[in-house]
Amino acid sequence: MRSGDDSSKKPGTARTVGTGTKAQGKDRDMGAALRTVYQRTVEEAIPPEMLDLLGKLD
Repeated sequence: MRSGDDSSKKPGTARTVGTGTKAQGKDRDMGAALRTVYQRTVEEAIPPEMLDLLGKLD
């Protein structure tokens, strides 16, 4: 098998000409959505019950 041989690639993974900008926009939107979810999770308050359980581990 040659290096760079495309026969082992999964079908449908190659991008066609003209769709790169659309795909990049979707990737950017997905990245922004994931960052938003992560930031909201980090800022979320820890429930008192969880803090009590963690305190018992000390």
